[in-house]
Amino acid sequence: MILPIYTFGQPVLRKVAEDITPDFQNLKELIENMYETMSHADGIGLAAPQIGLPIRVVVIDLDVLSEDFPEYKGFRHAFINGHIVETGDETDLLEEGCLSLPGIHESVRRARKIHVKYLDENLEPHDEWVEGYLARVIQHEFDHLEGHVFVDRIGSLRKQMIKSKLVNMMKGNFRCSYKVKIPR
Repeated sequence: MILPIYTFGQPVLRKVAEDITPDFQNLKELIENMYETMSHADGIGLAAPQIGLPIRVVVIDLDVLSEDFPEYKGFRHAFINGHIVETGDETDLLEEGCLSLPGIHESVRRARKIHVKYLDENLEPHDEWVEGYLARVIQHEFDHLEGHVFVDRIGSLRKQMIKSKLVNMMKGNFRCSYKVKIPR
């Protein structure tokens, strides 16, 4: 089922998401709905707060990038109760966008390498170091779990330059090709 994506200004995007328990109802269905919603919106990552749920569930599908990044062929993964434990010292500055901020793209500095702990869709624990583009995507999505959006990580001058876009977004004055839920 394709779900509406909550856009900038929705309070759920500013809440710290909570871990879920192993008996969380309909987890597999939620994950499939998240993949379907993300795919329909042409995204590569989606966090549960972006569909209005303040829980620590993220889905990432990098297979669509496999032509440029062959290492991501078939990569489709859920991250449950994910936390970044540590970040490496080296960083990159790359442009990012977000399904919750349609039409806005800004350069964001992120660590090249991160140490993450999470459960997969079968609730199996993982404790690993991740690097490269996947590390960037995980950081972006896990930011949603901490109540942050990528524009929180840009400089004050850039923030000032996009302020009117953000104000218009909160009023619902924007266009995108997927179903959204705007602040009321």
